[in-house]
Amino acid sequence: MPWRDALIAHLAPGFLAGITFGDWLRLLQDNRVAVAPRRLPRAATIAWHAAQNTAIARLEERRYGPKLEGVTVLPPIFILGHWRNGTTHLHNLLATDQRFAFPTMYQALFPHTFLTTEASSARIMGFFLTQRRPMDNVEWSMQSPQEDEFALCASSLRSPYLGWVFPSRRRHYDRYLTLSEVPPGEVQAWRQAFLRFLTKLTWKHGRPLVLKSPTHTCRIGHLLAMFPDARFVHIRRDPYAVFPSSRAMFQVNFAISGLERPRLDGLDDWILRQYQLMYERFFEERALIPEGRLHEVRFEEIEADPVGEVARLYDALDLPDFPEAEGALRRYVDRIAGYRKNAFPTLPADMRARIARAWRPCFEAWGYAE
Repeated sequence: MPWRDALIAHLAPGFLAGITFGDWLRLLQDNRVAVAPRRLPRAATIAWHAAQNTAIARLEERRYGPKLEGVTVLPPIFILGHWRNGTTHLHNLLATDQRFAFPTMYQALFPHTFLTTEASSARIMGFFLTQRRPMDNVEWSMQSPQEDEFALCASSLRSPYLGWVFPSRRRHYDRYLTLSEVPPGEVQAWRQAFLRFLTKLTWKHGRPLVLKSPTHTCRIGHLLAMFPDARFVHIRRDPYAVFPSSRAMFQVNFAISGLERPRLDGLDDWILRQYQLMYERFFEERALIPEGRLHEVRFEEIEADPVGEVARLYDALDLPDFPEAEGALRRYVDRIAGYRKNAFPTLPADMRARIARAWRPCFEAWGYAE
């Protein structure tokens, strides 16, 4: 329905749907209300949601706050990997095991209020969602597994994803990628927001969580400080395939979530730099993970044999008995058998050379040909 897609493009609040009004005003002030005229309807929708979220969040805290006291977050499984490495595919595969839980799209978008509103509002919010993700045509819904980074963005305002909302300041918000240059007070606020969200999910589901956010790839030290018994899966992919897919994804996200007119100058440099930052920190901190708690997998192998690779993952991380999960996993794999990933033009020789220079440690570590 073209009219519906047009309405979504202009009015959908994006991943700031769950922000509170005070945080919304602070975000606007921090960015000098840099809202493009064409984005004013989106900004108005965010403000409308923010006013409701503020009132409902207070009610939710009064109702559920005492119930959350004493809830312990079970050791999570963190899926790591740069955007477009295949983290969504792996998340969806692991989410078929009913012995685990995960943040749904609705829960990630409304971290302050989902305990109160999900049952009544998820279907309504689904109207503002296209049937497939605009960046890769993957099916999604308000019940699909989603990145917890979106919850952190809306609840803490400490996320590099705010650079998708205000692209002209994306380098400013990149400080929240590794958190290495963030003052201790802000890191503590980030941790508190993260723990609160996971505590709510744990109270609701009572099961270990499978969490996926590319940003966590360079936060291993922080994650282990919070969850010393966590397990990690890192999915890697040919960097030459990751770059054009990342470029397309960021352009889509600037369009569907941005409040400024997208500025694409310097985009390639930014992608190269962000990838470098992520994997420099990943290689530095990977050794912090105790033996038997990290498993590495190639996207190409997951794509070729998803059931076999997930079985090996279960064995490597000593997860619950795999045969109990195999039936649901195979049904999901059969259902998506017709999916075809995006195809991109061959990269120009000069761009391949830039990628090879900038990302050489990853080519060498993972055995991909430069």
